[in-house]
Amino acid sequence: MIQITTKVRTLSAFAGAVALSLSLAFASHAQAAGLQAITAKDAWVRWLPNNLPAAGYVTLVNAGDKPVDLVDISSSDYGDAMLHQTVSSGSSQKMVMVDKLTVPAHGQVAIAPGGYHVMLEDAKHKIAPGDTVHLKLKFSDGATLDTPFAVKSPAQTK
Repeated sequence: MIQITTKVRTLSAFAGAVALSLSLAFASHAQAAGLQAITAKDAWVRWLPNNLPAAGYVTLVNAGDKPVDLVDISSSDYGDAMLHQTVSSGSSQKMVMVDKLTVPAHGQVAIAPGGYHVMLEDAKHKIAPGDTVHLKLKFSDGATLDTPFAVKSPAQTK
């Protein structure tokens, strides 16, 4: 009887240890998944006809304690996706390609008309207002966001 009781206690302790290990593993995975510092909101694309380049806009929010840089943009819907900034020089404006954009800790940055924008060229399929395209945003901390962007006509953006 003592041997059976000891085996039951040993199995019970083992089962408890396994259950605890599994619950800690799931909790840490859920916590890690929930800690993504960067989020995207209000993502949209200004569509232009005749296969002209489009422009993407989004607000990036950093809930983390450290600044994070947007370092790369790609899309399965467009051949080229590049971060540009509109720069004014007196009475003229020009677009300048930007290598990275810093999102401050506990802050946000707007990629918006008249400033930063994502230049989208070489659509891989027909894209029209009402569609949704996806851009993959890559950050210096290793995070990536597969972000849906609503496609709007110029008339819908005023």
